[in-house]
Amino acid sequence: MIVVSRPDAPAEQPPAPASPASRRARLIGRALGLVRPVLIDKVERDHRQSDGQFLRRRIVVGVTIVVGATLLGLSFSVDPGDPTFYPLTFGLAAVWVIGSFASGPLHLGRILSRGELRRPIIAPIVVGLLLAAVFIVGALVFRLIPPLAGLAEDVLGYARYGSIAIITAITLVNGIAEELFFRGALFAAIGVRHPVLISTLLYGLATVAGGNPVLVFAALVLGLVVGLQRRAGGGVLAPILTHITWSMTMLFALPPIFAA
Repeated sequence: MIVVSRPDAPAEQPPAPASPASRRARLIGRALGLVRPVLIDKVERDHRQSDGQFLRRRIVVGVTIVVGATLLGLSFSVDPGDPTFYPLTFGLAAVWVIGSFASGPLHLGRILSRGELRRPIIAPIVVGLLLAAVFIVGALVFRLIPPLAGLAEDVLGYARYGSIAIITAITLVNGIAEELFFRGALFAAIGVRHPVLISTLLYGLATVAGGNPVLVFAALVLGLVVGLQRRAGGGVLAPILTHITWSMTMLFALPPIFAA
């Protein structure tokens, strides 16, 4: 028997370690792939309503936004630590919620994920955390500029007084209520022409009653992000999750930054 020898196969080389730049690029790509369906890709939906339903929604929304903006102004007119702040803010949340459900049907929305329509859960939370990170970086700059730091302290003063459990409950309840109204009822009442832009501007305009430019700026940035989510998914679930993730992070992250 003749044995034919074969040349030794070259030894497999271990893969070269990824460079920091390539690792960052992969991480950014994964993050974009996760948030793209909830911010950019639009899902077709059937949310049609009759002319009578549309008119009713607009009337209810108009009345609600006037009453809500008035209550918001009253709640920020009281001093931090004033016990009337709590019933005013819970009353404001009640106005948003009642107006939302009185205006007509609300939808949770869906996104296209891995070829299937799903309820948006993980991606909105990631968006909320990313948005909070941007605001935290901005807060580190704000605290170095006395006029801006003073405006931020005016808002944070309400978080420094009273029970943290009550403040947390207010933050959660108002975050949900605002999204039910502004990205639910109001968004649907605008129609098909520029709903993201108009709902964002009206959201910022409502916060003008609070008398604080920092609050208005935050509302405009947040409103734009959750407005894009509402347009993409066709419902309020993604905006709600992003809003409460962002607001809860801000509640616990900002006071220590400005205290320092």
